[in-house]
Amino acid sequence: MSTAAVPGSFDPVTHGHLDVVARAARLFDEVVVLVVPNPSKRGLLAPARRAALLEEVLPDAVGDAPGRVRVELVDGGLLVDACRRVGAACVVKGVRGGSDVDAETPMALMNRHLSGLETLLLPADPRWQHVASSLVREIARLGGDVDDMVPPAVGRAVRAALAEG
Repeated sequence: MSTAAVPGSFDPVTHGHLDVVARAARLFDEVVVLVVPNPSKRGLLAPARRAALLEEVLPDAVGDAPGRVRVELVDGGLLVDACRRVGAACVVKGVRGGSDVDAETPMALMNRHLSGLETLLLPADPRWQHVASSLVREIARLGGDVDDMVPPAVGRAVRAALAEG
């Protein structure tokens, strides 16, 4: 059975993220979405909340593959160790453009160096190529409408987090 990991901070999860997971689910027998908190950034949503939102919105995003996609929260350590733990032989990353490829390539090469883990870079669907979690957070923080970039439950969670903060 082929298993892939789709890692990310998912703060918040966007339609672009969900598109990458759905496409990975068509390529692999199992996909594990790894919520990886970034310690160098202060997140809008708590990592456990991000994982819960992913579990809520993924069934609609992956269509006929919901039983083959699961979410796991990573509590520190190397990505290669998390992948080993979940049995993933491949990391799938969505890339929006050249700067994403430039950022992801050294990480992919290091992961392969450390463990033999391969990385598949999937070009973003043009509909979502301009959507980044950081932009969604900023637009929402400034009062803009992000509802067409994230699922409804995620939009509500973002607005609630901003109202609390």
